[in-house]
Amino acid sequence: MDEALLRSLTPGVLTVLVRRGAGFAAAEDAVQEALVEALRAWPADPPRDPKGWLVTVGWRKFLDATRADAARRKRENVVDGEVAPEPAAAVDDTLQLYFLCAHPSLTPSSAVALTLRAVGGLTTKQIARAYLVPEATMAQRISRAKRTVSGVRFDQPGDVATVLRVLYLVFNEGYSGDVDLAAEAIRLTRQLAAAIDHPEVAGLLALMLLHQARRASRTTASGSLVPLAEQDRSRWDTALIAEGVAILQRALSRDRLGEFQAQAAIAALHADARDAAETDWVQIVEWYDELVRLTGSPVVRLNRAVAVGEADGPRAGLAALAELDDTIPRYTAASAYLHERDGDLETAARLYAEAAAKATSLAEVDHLTRQAARLNTRR
Repeated sequence: MDEALLRSLTPGVLTVLVRRGAGFAAAEDAVQEALVEALRAWPADPPRDPKGWLVTVGWRKFLDATRADAARRKRENVVDGEVAPEPAAAVDDTLQLYFLCAHPSLTPSSAVALTLRAVGGLTTKQIARAYLVPEATMAQRISRAKRTVSGVRFDQPGDVATVLRVLYLVFNEGYSGDVDLAAEAIRLTRQLAAAIDHPEVAGLLALMLLHQARRASRTTASGSLVPLAEQDRSRWDTALIAEGVAILQRALSRDRLGEFQAQAAIAALHADARDAAETDWVQIVEWYDELVRLTGSPVVRLNRAVAVGEADGPRAGLAALAELDDTIPRYTAASAYLHERDGDLETAARLYAEAAAKATSLAEVDHLTRQAARLNTRR
């Protein structure tokens, strides 16, 4: 039994049922029952049209459930009398499902969970493990999300930016539990890129590939963070870098710049340098200027200040940093780094310790504490 095939077909089958009138939760239940039936029947009698088989069985399961629900008998009479339309192209079905799972009425965490469940085909247990929460908690989150989007009609174009934001959230979760969410996000974004010709979709895919290319060098064997400047670049995945750069170049050639393309351009400049000293920081600052124009994000402004410190010297970076709100996440860590670059080790050590106290992950706490300790031993 080709479980990968079943997983790839699930989003399209689910969307066909929703478009025929099934509520999202009921459609999802019916598809799961159809998948169980496929696991039982296909090894002995594989269908010539796997998706069509799943649609037929899933629709029958939905109608059976509708008939069994006396409170919905009126709806059953209407639905059962309709002639089921032919399934739309698989690409269109999957694209609409992306938009549904990224519906603006959902919270970011619910949108991510629903996307992984409905589009990614992950089980509730897998998603719960990835987010390190109890399975019952994740099941409730997904159930609430299903109820929220039930009844939403595909009568208007979806918001691509929202879909991309959800996929970016998935990617940034990285690896936890038994599910590699970074790899899953890349898989889903490749799927989306095949379904929709949009330069920002390509930009996000390029960004993910360029970041993923550096993954093996980001931590030590013990799990400690390794700053970009200290990473062993021989461990970077050159095939992923080449693919990411090629995708980015095609997107940029369309002259419809968006934030993910700009972020990918910065990542590409880092990937292009043979070592940290060769990094083209002047051009990186220019790309951060574009990102500030596109997003106005305080975090982008913070990253720009650090890049200015690399391009024009640490005092220029500190001057750019001084213009920003000091409550921005990682502001203190950036200030510590720039003060160290400027030779003020006492201030830098103090700021690294303060940044460690504010850090939200154990890896960051460990890294910043080590930085403070390193400078304290040098003074």
